[in-house]
Amino acid sequence: MVTTHFQTETPTAIRTGLGAIFVSLELSRSTWLVTSLSPGGGERMSKHAVAGGNVSELLARFTHLQEKARSRSGRLFPIVTIQEAGLDGFWIHRVLETNGIESYVVDAASIAASRRRKRAKTDKIDGEALVRALLAFKRGEPRVCAMVKAPSPEEEDRRRICRERRVLIAERVEHVNRIKGLLFAQGIGGYQPLRKDRRRQLEDLRTGDGRVLPPHLRAQVCRVLDRLERERDALVERVECEAKAPEPATMLCAIKGVGPEVAAVLWTEGLCRQFDNRRQVAAYAGLAPTPWQSGTIDREQGVSKAGNPRLRTTMIQLAWLWLRNQPSSALSRWFIDRVQSNGGRHKKSTIVALARKQLVALWKYVTFGIVIDGAVLKSA
Repeated sequence: MVTTHFQTETPTAIRTGLGAIFVSLELSRSTWLVTSLSPGGGERMSKHAVAGGNVSELLARFTHLQEKARSRSGRLFPIVTIQEAGLDGFWIHRVLETNGIESYVVDAASIAASRRRKRAKTDKIDGEALVRALLAFKRGEPRVCAMVKAPSPEEEDRRRICRERRVLIAERVEHVNRIKGLLFAQGIGGYQPLRKDRRRQLEDLRTGDGRVLPPHLRAQVCRVLDRLERERDALVERVECEAKAPEPATMLCAIKGVGPEVAAVLWTEGLCRQFDNRRQVAAYAGLAPTPWQSGTIDREQGVSKAGNPRLRTTMIQLAWLWLRNQPSSALSRWFIDRVQSNGGRHKKSTIVALARKQLVALWKYVTFGIVIDGAVLKSA
């Protein structure tokens, strides 16, 4: 019996032949964890914490990493950073790019994670995973992660018009319900806080047992009405801002069934971006299908919901409005034929598919000027 001894060499886990220092940033309010992998330093990743929000300390740390790598190899290596998209926004990304640092913002949900039921999760582990994802991305590995395209400050500020309007409407509903609840507890129903004569109506109200409103209750209702009126004025300002819409949003408003608010949301939340194909459009809105296929198992799990939730919600609402306002269009006929072929079932899943088709059609209309088949435009 011949025994052969194989000398096993442990393969290198990380190879950094791209000539750069790769850094990941784990951001929190108190500390920023800087995980770096430098050429000539072997496979070990160094970790260092800086105070949260201290950009000068962070840049000084980058300079220290470059000087340390230069002392080992005699070369000055550039810095390449990666961070997760989160509550910190994109201001750190803009600061790094302003200082000549190559920066990337990644969608954290696109990075592969362990599928074990109980897995360890710490900032150190996440920082190392970000560095490995950045290495794979720079090597050109396909679909290793999804990098986020950072909007310009002007684009980011333009979105606030539609988003603030939605918040104001939600707060207005809360105030209306609060007023109605306070009055209903006194046996008063039918009061409409959104009417113009709401103040005069308040003076004429009587409780269920015939009394006038108690003074403290009237004062509380008046305070809520003051907040309601301030939000109404703010909504008017938002409408005036939305009236100054760019040309693509004006094109969307020209379609019957698409109002100024919907057009503003579609443009600012999605269609203002650059897409290469229709799959990217559907994926950005979270309307892309999610198949589950393994062996003989082949089923559909529904849409991914991994994209912009505001754009997705607006498209679902617009799909229902489209059936009402554009019944003779090709998209409406497709929906009706599909539902009839299913015996009138699966309307909700079919409306999601209609929203996906409609979003792609609107993208082609805004980008390439291709008019939707059978769509009716508003009269001048």
